[in-house]
Amino acid sequence: MKEFVISEAQTEKAILVALITQTQDERTTYEYLDELAFLAETAGAEVVCSFTQRLDAANSVTFVGKGKLQEIKEYITENEIGMVIFDDELSGKQLRNIETELQVLVLDRTSLILDIFAKRAQTANAKTQVELAQFRYMLPRLTRLWTHLERQRGGIGMRGPGETQLETDRRIILNRISLLKQQLIDIDKQKTTQRKNRGNMIRVALVGYTNVGKSTLMNLISKSEVFAENKLFATLDTTVRKVIIDNLPFLLTDTVGFIRKLPTDLVDSFKSTLDEVREADLLLHIVDISHPGFEEQIKVVEKTLSEIGGGGKPCILVFNKIDAYTYIQKAEDDLTPKTKENITLDELMKTWMAKLNDNCIFISALEKQNIEELKTVMYNKVKEMHVQRFPYNDFLYQVYDETEE
Repeated sequence: MKEFVISEAQTEKAILVALITQTQDERTTYEYLDELAFLAETAGAEVVCSFTQRLDAANSVTFVGKGKLQEIKEYITENEIGMVIFDDELSGKQLRNIETELQVLVLDRTSLILDIFAKRAQTANAKTQVELAQFRYMLPRLTRLWTHLERQRGGIGMRGPGETQLETDRRIILNRISLLKQQLIDIDKQKTTQRKNRGNMIRVALVGYTNVGKSTLMNLISKSEVFAENKLFATLDTTVRKVIIDNLPFLLTDTVGFIRKLPTDLVDSFKSTLDEVREADLLLHIVDISHPGFEEQIKVVEKTLSEIGGGGKPCILVFNKIDAYTYIQKAEDDLTPKTKENITLDELMKTWMAKLNDNCIFISALEKQNIEELKTVMYNKVKEMHVQRFPYNDFLYQVYDETEE
């Protein structure tokens, strides 16, 4: 199967499009657009502009109104734009109509995330999972996709399966989906066996929104070299390491980051990876406290955990990147109410977070601040769980190192 890789020379100019609706206010829309721009840059595009429109709901034919679509078209022509990315998932009908009008490549958030996953996937397991999600996404949109597959083009949104004429046949794609599902069942059996062979160690999983510093923290605690980068979905493959704190060993797992509007097909495809979260005894929920929307990110992660069967587990909220926390200092005579944007970190720590006691800790993985305190909290939690589960096992473990690649 032919693979397409974006080089620097292939970087295309892109514009972003989003709606302000009754359920998504202007501030939230621009936060989503900032994240979409980060996704686009991670995929290799150069974002030059964004368009928003206030509507009660998305237009079922063209997503935005005809006037706004014409405005976008004029901007594309004047600035030689090669790609338009919409912040919400588009139907096959919307994709066809928009591309017919704009005559450029049109992507939605889902196809962009799938493209990044295809780029990041390194192991056979991850590649199989991504390919399955891509085919599931393609199937209801075949009429639209055929026109692109015939062009034999690569680049953002076109990486992965389906670039050959043979694979435009619906029956072949369905057969391929069945084969990939079976491969993932086999992989899942292997993963289950691996988890059983780990012995009686307590399992701790790092979870959180994408790009909050999970891999950096993993490297710090386990003294390993997991790939970490300031890009979304830098980590795609699950990594397991044995960690020992004060002669108490346990397993620490780094998992793929969550994101708003995470495609359902992608969640389903990554079942074997997310099983690490479901089977964990303790979750370390890593939060980027420097992000203006960190509270919403917490809700996104909690909602996703609940959907995959990982909710309700013992959890420690780890607020990372305290070194990057900033606020706007209020003047002494300013009587406006305090918000997240104008209170100090100390004041923020005394809000609802203070009620969490030792289930909440503030660190900087990058600057190695409060890491020893985190290790102490982890030690106490793991020891408590071990004593409850194995009261007669005097912390005796079989010593081994395991890495899943």
